[in-house]
Amino acid sequence: MHFRSTNSGDISVTFKDAVFRCLPEDGGLYVPDKATDIRQFFLYMDENTSFPDLVAAVTPSLLEGELNPVSAARVAESAFNFEPELIRLDDNFSILNLYNGPTGLFKDFGIAFLAAVMEELQKKSVSLVLSAVRGDSGVSIARAFTGRKGIRVVLVYPSGPIRGLDVSAFATNGGNIIPIQIKGTFDDCQRLVNETINDRKFSARYGVTSANTINPGRLLPQIFYYLYAFIKIKKQLSGDFLFSVPCGNFGNLIAGLYAWKFGMPANGFIAAMNSNNALGDFIKGNGFTPRPPVTTNSPALDVSVPSNLSRLESFYSEAPAVMNNMVYPVSTGDGPTLQTMEQVWKKYNVFIDPHTAVAFSAAGQVTRDRKGGTHIIVLATRHYAKDAGLIRKATRQNISLPEPLLNLQKKTDPVAIIPPRLGALEGAIASCF
Repeated sequence: MHFRSTNSGDISVTFKDAVFRCLPEDGGLYVPDKATDIRQFFLYMDENTSFPDLVAAVTPSLLEGELNPVSAARVAESAFNFEPELIRLDDNFSILNLYNGPTGLFKDFGIAFLAAVMEELQKKSVSLVLSAVRGDSGVSIARAFTGRKGIRVVLVYPSGPIRGLDVSAFATNGGNIIPIQIKGTFDDCQRLVNETINDRKFSARYGVTSANTINPGRLLPQIFYYLYAFIKIKKQLSGDFLFSVPCGNFGNLIAGLYAWKFGMPANGFIAAMNSNNALGDFIKGNGFTPRPPVTTNSPALDVSVPSNLSRLESFYSEAPAVMNNMVYPVSTGDGPTLQTMEQVWKKYNVFIDPHTAVAFSAAGQVTRDRKGGTHIIVLATRHYAKDAGLIRKATRQNISLPEPLLNLQKKTDPVAIIPPRLGALEGAIASCF
């Protein structure tokens, strides 16, 4: 598979180049240059196929020779000692739990694959993974990359507490992880990562790339759990089949659209948004107008300008009919979100976090608008116990964090605290290496 920039279709690069370069020099984002047909794999995969086996089987065809079957199997085994869990709730709904990784977030899947495939592809070179992080995303990256040969990791945090990192993995203690705190916001962190990558001389010297979703090597493997859900349920399907996806930066939706483009049968995708409704107008074909973000009880979806906007724009320009007829934008407020958490608990005896509740509420709205025979898989993107307070408020049930997630609450000191300036970040990196 080759990739091109969303700003230009003139130049294409290999998957390896896209992963290690991360951002095109023209300021766009990398997207697949063409569709790869992987339908052949659905002929023999079924509910007995494990997630690592699916990844190992599909990857060589998807990457067209950049990983052979042996290398792909090695990557799958190295990346995944966890897998998704599909639970059929009734004739109308299933839930795809994506929180079984080390930090209880769906991000664990893309990050784990990226870490394993980088180690497999880079051979003798050395890379520096520079990522803007907050909350548990920094832990997810650190866990996936700790001990990877030839890879150093710099985690750039905004002001506030840093939690859950293992200090024994820090470069100052002989490891390969360096947390740096910026005296500023998460937007400052993202800006500094982009500026550092685009300082091509500095990037070339240190082999800088990123584990944020700007890297296609993190985004592309998210298609695997869509494929996994389909092979698990395909024998039970008799009518239309949709996914409901919580949407903040829209990487999950893009991955689902890519899975469909590569051959996965699906009748549509629900772009489930909270009150911010970032791209509702855009998906309906009315253009994009950014608005100030609104704070909600589903904070990961509180996004005004999604980082994957240019990828969606690229997909829209290639297939406007798909966007108009297969993507259903639905927004849900805080009140209905809590009501949905309560209803799902009472009806199915299942706890869901508020982000998943946004997707479940949206799925219910779409079901009511369609004729019978529609089955919707709702993506559960965050472990419900992370929102124990809202669970208690919605369901009056007390729950506690599992011990592995409880350990993520421990505070960690950064290696350095610096102002939000490019020179300060590059100086901090240079002093460590």
